[in-house]
Amino acid sequence: MASNEVRIIGGKWRGRKLVFPDQPGLRPTLGRARETLFNWLRGEIEGSDCLDLYAGSGALGFEALSRGAASVTFVDSSRRAARSLRENAARLGAEGATVICAPAERMLRRAGRTWDIVFLDPPFEHVSLARALEAVRDAGVLAEHALVYVEAPARVELPTEGWRLVKHARAGDTQFGLLASP
Repeated sequence: MASNEVRIIGGKWRGRKLVFPDQPGLRPTLGRARETLFNWLRGEIEGSDCLDLYAGSGALGFEALSRGAASVTFVDSSRRAARSLRENAARLGAEGATVICAPAERMLRRAGRTWDIVFLDPPFEHVSLARALEAVRDAGVLAEHALVYVEAPARVELPTEGWRLVKHARAGDTQFGLLASP
């Protein structure tokens, strides 16, 4: 498999490839981490509305749709990434997919709706995870009992202040967790 491809690992599109642009900072969530995450979300994903913020390859959002999410809103500021997300959605026949090409914080301020699950995996070198979490909380986009998935390098501490850490794990040089409002 090429370095700019990733496979969906479960659900109705299991084994299907997603192709994404080869660009700096774009790294899909590892398969081991996705498998763990969707095991955690097993009882939550069916029928949920998800937000894949900093979507990049779309691996998390397409995995969610493949496993029964009602909808996923993919957000990425890169035109190349947004185009690739639209192409992958069309290739899969992903009716519940919406792609927005905009900076994450601007999109959050204008969202006017809520989501059940937010996938928050910003580029490690370019975006502060703490600031991104603050923007999600302050924008009022979280439905009651919403969960927020976060991913960060293993060498840094997850910014959980103001959140309840529901689950946490490591895979390779990455750590990830599920957060909820306290």
